[in-house]
Amino acid sequence: MMSKHKIDRKSPSLNRRQTDRQHSSNSLWNAPSLESIQKITKIFSPYWLACIPLAAVIFVVWNSAAVAQDTPLKAEDVQGMLNMIWVLIAAILVIFMNAGFAMLETGFCRQKNAVNVLTKNLIVFALSTLSFWATGYSLMFANIGNGFIGAGGWFLSSNSTETYGITIAGLTVPVHFLFQVAFAGTAATIVSGAVAERIKFVDFLIFSLLLVGVSYPITGHWVWGGGWLSTLGFKDFAGSTVVHAVGGCAALVGAAILGPREGKYRDGRINAIPGHNMSIATLGCLILWIGWFGFNPGSELAVNAAVPYIAVTTNLAGAAGGVAATITSWTKDGKPDLSMVINGILAGLVAITAGCAYVSFVSAVIIGLIAGIIVVYAVSFFDNLRIDDPVGATSVHLVNGIWGTLAVGLFADNVGTGYEVQGLFFGGGVTQLINQIIGVLACCAFTLVFSVVVWMVLKAVFGLRVSLEEEINGLDIGEHGMEAYSGFVKEADIFGSSRSSSVSGVDMTSRSEI
Repeated sequence: MMSKHKIDRKSPSLNRRQTDRQHSSNSLWNAPSLESIQKITKIFSPYWLACIPLAAVIFVVWNSAAVAQDTPLKAEDVQGMLNMIWVLIAAILVIFMNAGFAMLETGFCRQKNAVNVLTKNLIVFALSTLSFWATGYSLMFANIGNGFIGAGGWFLSSNSTETYGITIAGLTVPVHFLFQVAFAGTAATIVSGAVAERIKFVDFLIFSLLLVGVSYPITGHWVWGGGWLSTLGFKDFAGSTVVHAVGGCAALVGAAILGPREGKYRDGRINAIPGHNMSIATLGCLILWIGWFGFNPGSELAVNAAVPYIAVTTNLAGAAGGVAATITSWTKDGKPDLSMVINGILAGLVAITAGCAYVSFVSAVIIGLIAGIIVVYAVSFFDNLRIDDPVGATSVHLVNGIWGTLAVGLFADNVGTGYEVQGLFFGGGVTQLINQIIGVLACCAFTLVFSVVVWMVLKAVFGLRVSLEEEINGLDIGEHGMEAYSGFVKEADIFGSSRSSSVSGVDMTSRSEI
């Protein structure tokens, strides 16, 4: 008896915990009221059981939303929200095209200039955004002006859609601005490739600011801001002229005034200076191709049946351009040139941009095929003029921007989207073609004059071009003090270009380091 009392006094808490566990187990889990729960847990897996509270939450939220909704959404409200969301997505796709341009131009240029090309492509969109926000958007769309130039609402100071002439349901000023600034940045980026590998960094930045802040929005106002070309009947749905030909004109003048890269034209011969990385150039082409599905269909600025139709014409023309350029370069030079395949695809996409909503699928293929052929011979044409364009920007954007714009006057036929535009080949006569010619000449002439003035002033003030030593050593070191491929040794060739190879495991005794 004594020993029992001692044991109880030594471990009262232990006895109590054991008793509590037994009591809890017997009273709760084995309680008759929970027998049904035991049966459910044996029948259903833990994953099914986890869905029960989730379903309860969904039911409560859904029921609360239904009760809170006093009046149902109107059809026009739903359409407006869809329009806004689609244009926002399209704007992001077009902005992402900057990555495509960066990859494409860097791959087409030499390794020693990779950092410089990447930096220009990155900073140019930042500068374009600020410049277009301050003045460009107002010059292009604000309706306190005339048929030549817009005015009012500077620095995006007005939130009224009437100030900027926005009439699409649900399309707000911020969304419209974001979409349009993506296009403005594209025009400036086109210039980057044509003047690559020999322009001073500061000159390019200043020119980009002025192009996006002044020149591009003025010609854009003529077409998309209710200006005189729009009144005339000129049609450029997504910017073959407004964006691509304008950017191509600025690029052409810049490349001509800068002069060719060292060693490009020597002893009466055209010496090819190959790019250093065709892998990233190909990746850039594919990114641009995808981005064009925001560029062209997004220009509808609404969600309707025209959007998928425009996407198909865009894709067909790009594909046709790539095939045509492949066959043309193969026939002309004896080998299918990858750089021509890339530029052929882009040429087809540029060419269809003006008429993507106005032409049939068959016409889109024809426009793309012709663009793919044109771009191959345009590259040779500019080389014969001794205008050095490292990436073929003028051949792709200027030449095929003009071709695509003129093609509207030939192939427009009111198929698919219901736009009332008819070209020469479909019973519309020559009126539309004449309007297209006038529009191209006006936009290109203004941009050429503007570009000549600005480039010449920059040349007089800053010198425009880097020194010969900097060009030979590479702009990465001269302009930025860094290299894109640290750990690789560069080798100079007779044209002043460079090749690179990994330092490890390579005999460098016969190579001269720059």
